[in-house]
Amino acid sequence: MSQQLISRSSDLKQLRDEGFDVEIRYGHLLLKGIPYVSSNKEIKLGILISELTMAGDITAPPSTHVAMFMGDCPCDQHGSPISKIHHSSPNNKLGEDLVVNHMFSSKPVGRGKYDNYYEKMTTYSAIIASQAQALNSEASPHVFPVISTENDEDVFRYLDTATSRAGINLPARKLELEKLAIIGLGGTGSYVLDLVAKTGVKEIHLFDEDTFLSHNAFRSPGAASIDELTKQPSKVIYLKEIYSKMRRGIIAHEYGITSNNVDELDGMDFVFICVDGGGVKKCMVEKLESIMVPFIDVGMGVTLVDDALSGVLRTTTSTPDNRDFFRSRVSLGDSISNNDYESNIQIADLNALNAALAVIKWKKLCGYYLDYQSEHNCIYGVNCNSLICEDES
Repeated sequence: MSQQLISRSSDLKQLRDEGFDVEIRYGHLLLKGIPYVSSNKEIKLGILISELTMAGDITAPPSTHVAMFMGDCPCDQHGSPISKIHHSSPNNKLGEDLVVNHMFSSKPVGRGKYDNYYEKMTTYSAIIASQAQALNSEASPHVFPVISTENDEDVFRYLDTATSRAGINLPARKLELEKLAIIGLGGTGSYVLDLVAKTGVKEIHLFDEDTFLSHNAFRSPGAASIDELTKQPSKVIYLKEIYSKMRRGIIAHEYGITSNNVDELDGMDFVFICVDGGGVKKCMVEKLESIMVPFIDVGMGVTLVDDALSGVLRTTTSTPDNRDFFRSRVSLGDSISNNDYESNIQIADLNALNAALAVIKWKKLCGYYLDYQSEHNCIYGVNCNSLICEDES
């Protein structure tokens, strides 16, 4: 409940976003890990404490300018108590694991009280921590702690402070689809997962029947150990275990999508198709078109030319209001003999770029990014470093 209260109050949230270790305990506001100087000129860590005045489920202005501290008496860099703020040393217990060792008094200039808890707590923190920083410039109250989420309904196992710090919560909420599928978890598909896993999609379904082998390790995110490769896990189980450390809702299917099980795509809000061969994709494309689900198909063709690599990456989008264009750009036939993307050379950086282009387009479709061109086909040429967008509106 503590983190929910912090998220609702702009002053507490600002403290957390700036890296303070914020906690609400026994009805008090705590900033943990505040560096201070002890009487023997050692740098230690203490807890800055304040009463907490609430108006319903958000903070009201602090009722007092007085702050409290748990730890030794904070001193200046020479080991003398900071007399300009030190008031008393009561050693009062607020709870079994929380003791007020010292009381501080520092009124804001021209006012008797602070306007909010951000102003109050950063004022005291700066006074105390500045003395520690005079001894060690790396001493900082901005510790950026890992914050565990508090119930299984949260997608992430710890708070997404990257989004909150950037102030982009509203755009990020547009990505909170109920169900998304990635078909094919090879080089490109695994990088699609890496990017999508860091969004608020509630369920990410992975479809692939293959085993994760040594060559996969060299074109997938992260670094597999020898022990992991020796176990020969399926791709989807291996990847699920990695990303489940960060988030919930990753569902592994140890098989691909065929005409026999294509109905498993029912209920998906979006699909990434990351498999080779038009014939393999045919049943998927027809199914997704029939149930009005948008999808993106990726393709890569890399060739060896004079001891150097040349290649083309393709990202093609199909939406319910524009299906014909996809059919004109992607062959769904069984033969790929004359296909520009028939080469099976896979390079991690090109896989990652192909995935990034696909995910950026998906985010455009969701309204996360502005999209002035509304392209449905994007071609990247390696040798000329060109990016060509087709179907501009």
